[in-house]
Amino acid sequence: MKPLDDYIKKQLDAHLLRTEEILKVDMLTIISPFLSPLESRIKSVLENLKDRRSNLGIIIDTDGGLVEVAERIVYTIRQYYKEVYFLVPNKAMSAGTVFVMSGDKIFMDYFSCLGPIDPQILVEGRYIPALSYLNQFERLIEKSEKGELTTAEFALLNKLDLGELYQFEQARELSIELLEKWLSTYKFKNWIKTKTRKKNVTTYMKKRRAHKIGRLLSDMKRWHTHGRGINMQTLRDELELKIEDFNSVEGLSEEIKSYFELVQDYITREEYILLLHTREEFYGYQISPRSAP
Repeated sequence: MKPLDDYIKKQLDAHLLRTEEILKVDMLTIISPFLSPLESRIKSVLENLKDRRSNLGIIIDTDGGLVEVAERIVYTIRQYYKEVYFLVPNKAMSAGTVFVMSGDKIFMDYFSCLGPIDPQILVEGRYIPALSYLNQFERLIEKSEKGELTTAEFALLNKLDLGELYQFEQARELSIELLEKWLSTYKFKNWIKTKTRKKNVTTYMKKRRAHKIGRLLSDMKRWHTHGRGINMQTLRDELELKIEDFNSVEGLSEEIKSYFELVQDYITREEYILLLHTREEFYGYQISPRSAP
């Protein structure tokens, strides 16, 4: 390891260790698209972590990917940890949003954002946002029923593959199903009484609220684009989701900001597309590994 790399690694380790002490958790950083074999690599990292605590904190930064990958990672993490806290210094989009919803706590600040849960589907060698196709199909069907379909739109409707549309629909339903299951099991586990009327909260009420959040996050008419960032205040106000502010825990905001700025600079310089970091392991992957000077 080059001297500069060694220095940066020691600085990042120090920030991660201080964050562990602040939250009383093990820490894992995931900066990566959610594509295979990410789940296998995370499994290996967690298996190699010694003297594990009962809870895990995850610093996550991702543009999303496959919700199936997120699902496998969640089940892997829950084999080792009772509670999981997600820390989002920048963004966790699409499948990353579904992943974050499996946490017992979610930490953000005014700059952080989650995104619409618009699942990615592999079509002809490229990943596409499924809801864009579904919304287009539903829009054309609605116009057809009203007799307002143009010749060009009729031709476009005929080109849409019904098999692919079904696949897109199922991907959307899987995202909502997982979000409903994880929110009601983990995030809402301490929701015992309703806020205003102080009624006992049932499992059905938790699932119904989680389902509503899932439907809202998958509503592209509300968010308009796949890459739309949904900030902490919107999550609190519109989705009525409890989000912890980094500033609510003494020293946490400073550590996360310093850590993330340093790791971003390092990733950019080294051209990493994937980075995993614990107190015992620092793993980065480049698209085209550099030759030694």
